[in-house]
Amino acid sequence: MADQASAPLSVLAYGDSNTWGAVPQPYRGAGGRFGVTQRWPRIMQAALGAGVSVFEEGLNGRTTCVDDPIEGEIRNGERYLPVSLITHMPLDLVIIMLGTNDLKARLSMTAGDIADGAGKLADLVRRSTTGPDGLAPEVLLVSPAPLAKLTWLTEMFEAGSAKSQKFAAEYARVAKAYGVHFFDAGSVIASSDDDGIHLDADAHRTLGLALAGEVRRILEI
Repeated sequence: MADQASAPLSVLAYGDSNTWGAVPQPYRGAGGRFGVTQRWPRIMQAALGAGVSVFEEGLNGRTTCVDDPIEGEIRNGERYLPVSLITHMPLDLVIIMLGTNDLKARLSMTAGDIADGAGKLADLVRRSTTGPDGLAPEVLLVSPAPLAKLTWLTEMFEAGSAKSQKFAAEYARVAKAYGVHFFDAGSVIASSDDDGIHLDADAHRTLGLALAGEVRRILEI
């Protein structure tokens, strides 16, 4: 653990549109992004105070470790994670919350496959030297909240709802296998019924505060 008197502890929030702060979309093209103070990484930052620096790395459409045939290889979370780690090093903790986009029907992934993909990212962090003193950062693997009522996204996420209900158990399995920390987002929040996949402002606040508690526990602050 870093000396807070000399430098803040550093936490990387690595995720998809729910880390970027996409506003739930009741119809295609609605768009929108929550303001800086409304997004869960910033809420977590405010709760933790000046002794912790939180870096946001959210990307709409990001998957765990697969190229999206429609949205392109830049959505592959495994491709950019090493760059992000080096950009923000030294990092005390990396929070990974990915998997919702892997539920898209065109990617044909099971809940277990998706959790294993997230596990690849956790392992990449644990094998890195981007923590203090050239060691690896701690890792918190977060299973995304299950899908809610799908509206215009029903076809895109066909069969995804049932798979998402298995996320917590599968991510817990993977976290245990890799020896990293685990948190079930679905234990404190739910996805919005406006589109079934994104978080509303209340969910961002609840998740940010819950994860602040996890950061305190892991980093002993």
